[in-house]
This record gives sequence, structure tokens and C-alpha cells, in this order.
Amino acid sequence: MQRQIRNILKKYPNARIIQITHCGATVIGYKEFEKVINEVKKNKRGKKYKLVFDSVSRMSRNAKEGSKLYEELFNCNVEIEFLKDPTVNTEMYRTTLQSHKIEMEINTGDQATDEFLNALIQDFNKYTMTLAKKQIETAFAQAEKELDNIHKNTADGLQTAKERGKRVGTPKGTKLVTKKSKKAKAIILEHSKTFGGTLSDTECMKLADVTMKTYYIYKKELKAEYGTNINDTI
Repeated sequence: MQRQIRNILKKYPNARIIQITHCGATVIGYKEFEKVINEVKKNKRGKKYKLVFDSVSRMSRNAKEGSKLYEELFNCNVEIEFLKDPTVNTEMYRTTLQSHKIEMEINTGDQATDEFLNALIQDFNKYTMTLAKKQIETAFAQAEKELDNIHKNTADGLQTAKERGKRVGTPKGTKLVTKKSKKAKAIILEHSKTFGGTLSDTECMKLADVTMKTYYIYKKELKAEYGTNINDTI
């Protein structure tokens, strides 16, 4: 994360840095990222937005979703720059489309000839756009492939460790304590009817912003530690 921030600030000292701590195929769907995307798409303030990423993989490692979002932002006149992959910046994409596009209409006086030549020009322009899009798709496909390789190498490494008799993963029964788990447990302990609060499990789950599985794991741990005041209520 710090390396990415350093690279961005080196070129854009006044950049507005938005940190999204997430590892996976895509950040699409995560609140912080969606908030930024909605802001630049709607552009209520009439700004000229530019999204800067350290590399293509930092925007998405999902070829389909990454390409789709790229096209949507491009059509909203949002500039996108990848410091390590400049060949797929929107500036280059736009230049490619404009430099290869033929903007002319044939008018020889012969209808059949005109229709034929104009159809060829339209097909050529479509072909040029397809090639440009393919370049973008290839970049995101490569990022997706990198993630697949990481998953494969990780799986191979875990299997090798098991074969050598090494313990892999967290021992069963180990409780992981994080800032999020502390916050969620505090909410559950204060508001759940099980512990004397006023919220049902469904309501408390939403307030704590955790999945059903995680909620009941936390609740079980809290029961063991604090006991209960009344019967469980869903």
C-alpha cells in the first residue's frame, strides 16, 4: 500500500489518496471503491476527474468486470492512468481510436459504389475500436492470470508444507482478535436480546455489519465468556 501511495504522490503530489485494503480479484462492490466510482460518474461538481492506479491489477484482477468498468468510465469522460501500464491509459485508448478512425463519406455519384465504400469505412472503424478494446481486455486478463497463478502457487505451497509435516493454517479453536471483531462483539454484547439488549439477532447482525456465520461465531464466544441474561431470540 505504501509503495503504491509513494508512486502516485511522486507524479501527483496533490493527489487525493483513497486507500482500499482488499486482496482479491476485484474491488468492485466494496463501499469505498463504489463511492469513488459513483462520484466520478455523476460528476455533480463538473470536475475533470482522473483516477490513478499503480497498475492495472490495482483496479481489477477480473478481466470481464475490469474491462466493463473501464469502458463505463471512459464514456463518462473520466481519465484513467496506470503508472506501470501506460499503454492502456484512457489517453492512449482515445488517441488510438481517433488516429485510426476514418471520418469521411464517399460521394462519387454512383449509389452502389458509395454504399459499398462507405460500408467498408464503417467496418474499418468498428474493427479499429474492437482492436483497441481488445488491448484493454488483454491487460485485465493478464492481471486476472497473475491472481490465478498466485492462488495456484499458494495451494502448491500449502500442499508441500503438509507433505513435510508442517502445520498449515490456524490451529482449531484459536480465536482471532481484530479491530472489526472487537467492535462487532461490543455491539452484540450491548444490543442483543441474548445479553439484555433490545435487538433481535437479525437486527443486531445488521447493526454489527457482519455475516450470519460470523455473527453466530462471535455470539457463541460471548456466551462462553459472559453467559446470557435471557433465552436466545431470533
